[in-house]
Amino acid sequence: MADEAQETFLSHLIELRERLVRCLLAVVVASIPAMYFSSELYDLLAMPLIGSLPQGSRMIATGVITPFLIPMKIAFMAAFLGVLPYVLYQAWAFVAPGLYAHEKRLVLPLVVSSTLLFVVGMAFCYFIVFQRVFAFIARFAPKSISVAPDIEAYFNFVLGMFVAFGLAFEVPVVVVVLVIAGIVNVEQLRAWRGYVVVAIFIVAAVVTPPDVVSQISLAVPMCLLYEVGIFFGAMVARRRRGGELARPREDA
Repeated sequence: MADEAQETFLSHLIELRERLVRCLLAVVVASIPAMYFSSELYDLLAMPLIGSLPQGSRMIATGVITPFLIPMKIAFMAAFLGVLPYVLYQAWAFVAPGLYAHEKRLVLPLVVSSTLLFVVGMAFCYFIVFQRVFAFIARFAPKSISVAPDIEAYFNFVLGMFVAFGLAFEVPVVVVVLVIAGIVNVEQLRAWRGYVVVAIFIVAAVVTPPDVVSQISLAVPMCLLYEVGIFFGAMVARRRRGGELARPREDA
């Protein structure tokens, strides 16, 4: 019995390694065309900040290889975003043998919705939040200084904001998954609403820059998305009570 358990554990580790390798290869392949347009991708990424700078101001690179390294990082970021559905599918395929039949049917919608919500979160950050944040900062900048942001510092800032907003927009998926797994129920989610709102504003204050605009821009959508998660979680719970999702476990 111990040998069988060890063999099963090793087989899972081997499968996990294979799927991680597939994900890495997918990112590498997708990064090849992205690298060709790396400079254009950086210019596109820098547009919200450039538009808020005084006329004639430009960004600078303080490192020797920074003008080459930062566009490459952006290319890898774009490549990972492009293959994100494939990465999520590999994660699903790894855990699929242990799922019930009704859970397997819900995986594809969850993968698609997770990808779309992450992209929507990044788009919301790029088109709405950046414009307001940079304009807010520019109004407080003293007229006696010359504003020339470093491209590496800007990239780190943008990456952090993209991750924060992308993950924040995953709140409905997380709520639905918790309901499906039976960890929480809809009544508990509704009862905890006040505590969750406080926690959301605390998280927004920690992960965003120290300005009110970006904090509110993250906290308010998270609160709304929490309500969306409760709505869909209630739909899943009603279907379960109606017996529509009650199916036997499939053989692995």
